[in-house]
Amino acid sequence: MRFDTPAGQNPIDGQAIVGRPHRRVDGALKVTGTAPYAYERHDAAIDPTYGWIVGATIARGRVTRIDAAAARAAPGVLAVLTTLEHDPAPPGFRTTLHLFGGAEVRHYHQSVALVVAETFEEARSAAHLLRIDYESEPVRCDLAAEAPRAEPAADRDSPDYPVVDRIGDAEAALAAAPVTLDETYTTPDQTHAMMEPHATTAAWRDGKLTIWTSAQVVSWHRNSLAQSLGIAKEDLRLNAPFIGGGFGSKLIMRSDALLAALGARAVGRPCKVALQRPLIANNGTRRAGTIQRIRLGATRDGRLAAVSHHSLNGNLAGAFAEAAIAPTRLLYGASNRDLSMTLATLDLAEGNDMRAPGEAPGLMALEIAMDEMAERLGLDPVAFRIWNDTQVDPRKPQRRFSERHLVECLEVGAERFGWARRNPVPASVGDDRWLVGMGMAAGFRQNLLMPSGARVRLEQDGRLSIETDMTDIGTGSYTILAQTAAEMMGLPIEAVTVRLGDSDYPEAAGSGGQFGANNATSGLYAACTALRTSVAARLGFNAEDAAFADGMVTVGSRSLPLLDAVKAGPLTAEDRITYGDLDKEFVQATFGAQFAEVAVNRFTGEMRLRRMLAVIDAGRVLNPLTARSQVIGAMTMGVGSALMEALVVDTRHGFFINHDLGGYEVPVHADIPHLDVVFLDHPDPVSSPMKAKGIGEIGLCGAAAAVANAVYNATGIRVRDYPVTLDKLLDGLPRTA
Repeated sequence: MRFDTPAGQNPIDGQAIVGRPHRRVDGALKVTGTAPYAYERHDAAIDPTYGWIVGATIARGRVTRIDAAAARAAPGVLAVLTTLEHDPAPPGFRTTLHLFGGAEVRHYHQSVALVVAETFEEARSAAHLLRIDYESEPVRCDLAAEAPRAEPAADRDSPDYPVVDRIGDAEAALAAAPVTLDETYTTPDQTHAMMEPHATTAAWRDGKLTIWTSAQVVSWHRNSLAQSLGIAKEDLRLNAPFIGGGFGSKLIMRSDALLAALGARAVGRPCKVALQRPLIANNGTRRAGTIQRIRLGATRDGRLAAVSHHSLNGNLAGAFAEAAIAPTRLLYGASNRDLSMTLATLDLAEGNDMRAPGEAPGLMALEIAMDEMAERLGLDPVAFRIWNDTQVDPRKPQRRFSERHLVECLEVGAERFGWARRNPVPASVGDDRWLVGMGMAAGFRQNLLMPSGARVRLEQDGRLSIETDMTDIGTGSYTILAQTAAEMMGLPIEAVTVRLGDSDYPEAAGSGGQFGANNATSGLYAACTALRTSVAARLGFNAEDAAFADGMVTVGSRSLPLLDAVKAGPLTAEDRITYGDLDKEFVQATFGAQFAEVAVNRFTGEMRLRRMLAVIDAGRVLNPLTARSQVIGAMTMGVGSALMEALVVDTRHGFFINHDLGGYEVPVHADIPHLDVVFLDHPDPVSSPMKAKGIGEIGLCGAAAAVANAVYNATGIRVRDYPVTLDKLLDGLPRTA
């Protein structure tokens, strides 16, 4: 099915099941511990071995010698694979660095060996017996220090996302503007900090490989692994029905998958490998830190005349930049703009996708800058943003937004949150030993369209099964796919069985970048449309006129049971959604408004979030229950980004010191009060036949800035260096007796 014209009335609009708050159909498996995760596939991989990855202890240089004799002689050890015995594997999809092989070391904890043993404990013990010699080189790991040598970043995605984006004459407009702002903001390196590590079980049989792994996008992993192993992708089957948290870290293949496959081949038995927690930070990917200079120029009545946003990022040589300028391109109107990204070479783990890549750090800076500019203008921050809303792409004014309700998000949020009660004078509201403030920020993220397929089968007993290699990272894919099929075929959701994450199934969009739900359900919509045609043909109906509801198929006054269509045998249909050029005519995006109230201890600087609200405009909401979970999870990540999350670099040796869940601070239950979420109801017919848009990232976009702005309103201390920790407040807190 090709989607190249806006959707009209269709079966999903009935919303008998889609759009309703259904509990997760896989919830029982999760809470009983019976969901089959990759490392626990005891049913599929008989008599497994265990691998332990050894990471480099330098950040830059070469491995000159590996003495593995003692490790190979240790009890239970079956094989030791070293990087010097293997040619470098080619980099996988969307990555710069090879994961194993060769002498060159480009970051700390790069995989240099794998010990395979009968038990996990034996593999871990033997790994410490390896003797590895290095020839090290000076380490580059300080972004500010490497800034003078930064170069223009590579263009990662498409001409729509250039690394230099200029309109008009920003310099002249800034010079002429009566009110200006020129400030620099920094965001730190961050790690995904998901509970479930990257893990893989691999097994070879007759030259073919099966792996069970934690892959957000099955096809990306499968293609990358086949290329690295030098085998045809048809000889590799990948399973990822449950993978746990990913937040972007499992979008692309990591070393656990490659080394499990190599280990299994070396010993002739299945091999299990999980990334140790320190290796997740130093061997996996990260959100790369930024230094962002933002300049704004405005008329005295608050109209933006110029926006200049430059972002400096650090990554491996040849890698891509964190696109912090992405939201600035489309969030506000300004006739003159100068946006650019540069990249400094750092010898750290590869910077790559982390939840809301680009928008998350970009809005952490831009939305503080907008708050500061509103104060200079003497305007309310909400009103200032409304005043500068745009309904068209500032670069291409003929290209309008398909559905853009940012102003409504701001207005509804301000009313629901009680924004009118906010005192605009910083440090003027007290509550015993606490200073109390309110802050807000806007959120934005583009809606991404990707081809996606599915297969459906209607059995003679009335059950409907779905097969697609779509994944579920805890977001509710199983549930919304079941809802979509039930709605399309007029069946109860309990009659639908959903099977996900198998490369033998039709290729889907996968989970990430908030592109999963809309595209995967649209691919299933296409398959169900084909199945409806087959059902109608067997019943002697015209498919376009047929209504499917309550197990019946109806055309006019004539109704027949759906089961009559499968008396002669089951029916199977397969199709995929592809997209035309509507994105050239329309900007498709999601929007949000975040509001936060924070209390700061006037003696210690301790910060406590008291309440928070997000108002979200993301097209049709397929399941309000799972969507709310998505948004409050993202808001929680925003609180972490604002107040605590930062990887700390040892600049002598080039590694992240706080590389575990003890040292890398994330919010816990005690940090987060009840979070409120409001969804606007504006289905977007330009997006897809589902009229939905992504929702996984938008809850994070702007959340950190809303908290940071609330801290400023509470204390009068403007912190532009994230996270906003109490040590950055202590010297500036109001003096008390």
